[in-house]
Amino acid sequence: MAIVKRKDTRIVDRDQRSRNRDFNGLVAQLSDSNPVARRWAARDLATYPEAVAVLTERLEKESDGTVREAILTSLILIGTPAAVEGLVRCLRSEDAALRNDAIEAMKSMPDEVTPVMTALLHDSDSDVRIFAVNILESLRHPDVEKWLIEVICEDAHVNVCATAVDILSEVGTEAAAGALEALKARFPGEPYIAFSVDLALKRIRAE
Repeated sequence: MAIVKRKDTRIVDRDQRSRNRDFNGLVAQLSDSNPVARRWAARDLATYPEAVAVLTERLEKESDGTVREAILTSLILIGTPAAVEGLVRCLRSEDAALRNDAIEAMKSMPDEVTPVMTALLHDSDSDVRIFAVNILESLRHPDVEKWLIEVICEDAHVNVCATAVDILSEVGTEAAAGALEALKARFPGEPYIAFSVDLALKRIRAE
């Protein structure tokens, strides 16, 4: 039986990256059947802010994990409002893995994400509001506690409020105590709310 030698993956990568590297060439390679070509194209498009639309479009249908990671990295590096909007669009996807990837990407962009946070926390879709609260967990912004307090005071959806309470139990201070107590009165028939509020208050007051 003849032994088939596999081509060195480093040579494959070099071969794929030696192709046309201008903007139009990279955009074309983003749809290449070879994931190596797509990955290199996604990486190199990080230097083109105008690539946000094509990167986001590719991200929404990309099946290869390494290519998806490269696209997300490029969107983070580009970091424009359009890049943030592209990630926000992914929060509305039916693909749970894509939504989670977008959340993780946005967590690493505090300065870029902050301007859209208020709108996300008031989005008409409760799932998007929950995702926004999850992003707050790692946002490292001085208004995080203020935003979370507003959520538990104003949001009508119990799951959104429950998510906010979970985050407040980690980052909250005594400033959140009154709003937490009021939340129990707002959802008297929800045992999880009562439990999570009591836990959050215990942790806040222990500190």
